[in-house]
Amino acid sequence: MSRYDSRNGDPGSYRDRKSEMPLGGGGGSSQRDPSSKRAAVDLEGLGLTPFEKNFYAESPSVAAMTEADVEEYRRKREITVEGRDVPKPVRSFADIGFPDYVMEEVTRAGFVEPTPIQAQGWPMALKGRDLIGIAETGSGKTLAYLLPAIVHVNAQPFLGPGDGPIVLVLAPTRELAVQIQQETTKFGASSKIKNTCIYGGVPKGPQVRDLQKGVEIVIATPGRLIDMLESHYTNLRRVTYLVLDEADRMLDMGFEPQIRKIVSQIRPDRQTLYWSATWPKEVEQLAMQSLYNPYKVIIGSVDLKANHAIHQRVEIVSESQKYNKLVKLLEDIMDGSRILIFMDTKKGCDQITRQLRTDGWPALSIHGDKSQAERDWVLSEFKAGKSPIMTATDVAARGLDVKDVKYVVNYDFPGSLEDYVHRIGRTGRAGAKGTAYSFFTAANARFAKELINILEEAGQKVSPELAAMGRGAPPSSGGHGGFRDRGRGFGGGRPRY
Repeated sequence: MSRYDSRNGDPGSYRDRKSEMPLGGGGGSSQRDPSSKRAAVDLEGLGLTPFEKNFYAESPSVAAMTEADVEEYRRKREITVEGRDVPKPVRSFADIGFPDYVMEEVTRAGFVEPTPIQAQGWPMALKGRDLIGIAETGSGKTLAYLLPAIVHVNAQPFLGPGDGPIVLVLAPTRELAVQIQQETTKFGASSKIKNTCIYGGVPKGPQVRDLQKGVEIVIATPGRLIDMLESHYTNLRRVTYLVLDEADRMLDMGFEPQIRKIVSQIRPDRQTLYWSATWPKEVEQLAMQSLYNPYKVIIGSVDLKANHAIHQRVEIVSESQKYNKLVKLLEDIMDGSRILIFMDTKKGCDQITRQLRTDGWPALSIHGDKSQAERDWVLSEFKAGKSPIMTATDVAARGLDVKDVKYVVNYDFPGSLEDYVHRIGRTGRAGAKGTAYSFFTAANARFAKELINILEEAGQKVSPELAAMGRGAPPSSGGHGGFRDRGRGFGGGRPRY
């Protein structure tokens, strides 16, 4: 008996295909190439029960869209698609036909229309095919995979004793994992779907108890999940819906061996969804080895670019000028809004935070050496605005979803342009405007040309000093013009809080 069968009311089109489903699910399964490793698996020989994964029924309004309509909609919303039999995008929540209990949560959350990644990603995910989704941070991709996951869970048989999860979401950091869990709890509550978040840095006891009780959705960082698997606290035999969120970041952090180990324990006919903000060769190679006949949806360009809602300011400085420049900048912009300052090292993070607090600025820091309890506390203080300045290493660059971060400051320029885009993407989220300031030194000169491309693509001003560095000219002493030309400075010596 499935969770869907147990619900009151008419389940609609989500349960009317069971008799038509080929072995292993729908959405392209019947077209599988027999030579494919995943296609050729003898499921019955492995003791695997066939499961349902195609839940998509095209609405009349979507079916009525002509090819010209589809092309125009994708062009306006910067949607590029690849793959066989790509479904048309949906233009409204009504078009996708989510069950009422899912739509109630969407309405309660105040969403007006699908974001581009949702408009195209939802029908792809609901059809049960493997999926690659490439979209910038803050684009709504969490719900793009989470709502189909809830539908997927509700169509599967209930968990039995000793069963592991049905849905597994892998994330690179604790912060992102916790954020995904919050959304999962919010949108899965009406279905009584249980979830847990598995990550390191905290006691295992509560996580072990959750796993042993049985949960339909597990959100996990790779290291702690492998620990739980090796200790036999859970297993992945029931996983039929696998999500890798921020796959590029996981590879950057060296998680490829752990990802391969985890994926090897999941049934081969699962549905797999890769989500990434960038598409480097390493991610592509890993995806191609673990996906079959995937759809691919790209929002915007595969070329690295920044959110156009973010005003980017770059100043050429020397290392010794940075702290004084930071203080002057804070005097200019500090109005109680949240300010996120990025450093390269944990030590630098702590040093600058101590100096700021000594100078009267309300700053706290977050980085990998902090205990999880302290990181949670700092994040809650920042979110509540009690400490409007937070310094961070790249542990906070991805997956950190704090509403109303008005300013991002790159005190230390990051080690890659991908990280630059992700760092500044902490502001300008969900349609808001934001501003990013970056200190750029002679040591960063190798990034000048690519940075100029990103700035120009977003319609930002490139300073003569940065332009010169991009041409290979030696940097000037730095600091000309600075960040102080907006006429709204607080002035020096003013009490801060």
